Amino acid sequence: MRHLPETDRDALHIAQHPQFPRWLEQVTATGGCAHPIHLSGSTTTLDATTGEILRHYDTRTEPGERLSVRCRNRRASVCPACSRLHAGDTFHLVRAGLLGGKNIPTTVRNRPRLFITLTAPSFGPVHRAGNERCRPRRDGGTCEHGRPLGCAAVHALDARAVGEPLCGDCYDYSAHVLWHAHASKLWDRFVIDVRRRLASSVGLVQSRFADHARLSFARVAEYQKRAAVHVHAVVRLDGPNGPGDEPPAWGTAGLLIDAVCASVGRVLVRTPHSPAVGELALRWGVQVDARRLHTDGDGPDDDAVAAYVAKYVTKGASETGAGTDHTLSTWVDIDAVPVSEHVRTLMRACWRLGGLPEYESLRLRAWAHTLGYRGHILTKSRAYSTTYAALRADRAHHVGHADIPDTVTERNWRYVGSGHTPGAALLAAGVAEDIATNREIAREEREVPR
Repeated sequence: MRHLPETDRDALHIAQHPQFPRWLEQVTATGGCAHPIHLSGSTTTLDATTGEILRHYDTRTEPGERLSVRCRNRRASVCPACSRLHAGDTFHLVRAGLLGGKNIPTTVRNRPRLFITLTAPSFGPVHRAGNERCRPRRDGGTCEHGRPLGCAAVHALDARAVGEPLCGDCYDYSAHVLWHAHASKLWDRFVIDVRRRLASSVGLVQSRFADHARLSFARVAEYQKRAAVHVHAVVRLDGPNGPGDEPPAWGTAGLLIDAVCASVGRVLVRTPHSPAVGELALRWGVQVDARRLHTDGDGPDDDAVAAYVAKYVTKGASETGAGTDHTLSTWVDIDAVPVSEHVRTLMRACWRLGGLPEYESLRLRAWAHTLGYRGHILTKSRAYSTTYAALRADRAHHVGHADIPDTVTERNWRYVGSGHTPGAALLAAGVAEDIATNREIAREEREVPR
């Protein structure tokens, strides 16, 4: 035993413990969570009328006198098991807003619906991938720093140069970081302006738009190769009471596309004035894509759109190469992060600007690991579809964890730790892999024609 690695010794010790079967049940119940939360306490269910104890659970009989629950981290790089669950919830959340279900009427599939993509503006030319030359220039030429203004190479998609600026000194790193910090506010103003464009295009007073229609959406943020966030969103037009109400006759997909394209070019957010940077007017990029979603198949498939959004929800900053999933505590930490020099320079810009009093409210140093972007990876309007909480409640009910009617439940829990020992992590990873394999086999069997 002493000649074995520490991880193997720990795994054998766990497997030989008398309570190993129960420990394995707990790990399986969490789906093989890589970083579970450990709780200690009890739950007592009593009859609301008589006070009789109907059910009692206490962790004192559990291995280590604790109960393990999922960490629920969405990032696949942190916890593959919980990220798969989160991706599944996201798929159903987005799909319900497209096709109905989960208390959303199926009539939403006949509403004006768009799948839109909004990009960040240019902060300086970067190397591009594709089958053609990167940035051909007949006259050649160099920038003021002596670097070529063009690039005649043909870059593969995975080439290290893709997304890197042609000249790092010409690239506006401050604007890039500040655009990230204001991206969520820019989206909010975009949605407000789309409502205004719709109202004015049909002769309505803008303040009365909510009396005639409601704009619902679900959006996800994704990092591009140049480490700039762009936004994918499903946008739907309903009646004033939400998904159960038909939109007005004037509410068409064509009108919605026109409003989206007009608003993208109109909205802006101004940054606080800084002696170091000045005042910036931040806008969306010129590349905009707005596609109709059709029920007859003439357009992007609804399930494919939901799956596309769900896929990007599980990606962390480190997985895309546009940052790291862990916060940075000091300037020195930036040098140790395994990222490209372009991304490292963006982190340094966050740290430098974060020390200026005019940008204190942006908390740029706290968000340096995500290059200043501090919005949620997925957001939705209230009336778009169901919620994550409702989906989790449905899952709990499905596995028999629903509350018993006419009872009172007393809960007494406290946090006692998190994570696995090395051996436990190895065993949990095996459980997660088995569950994923079984799920894939079941999916393949469902797809086999009968």
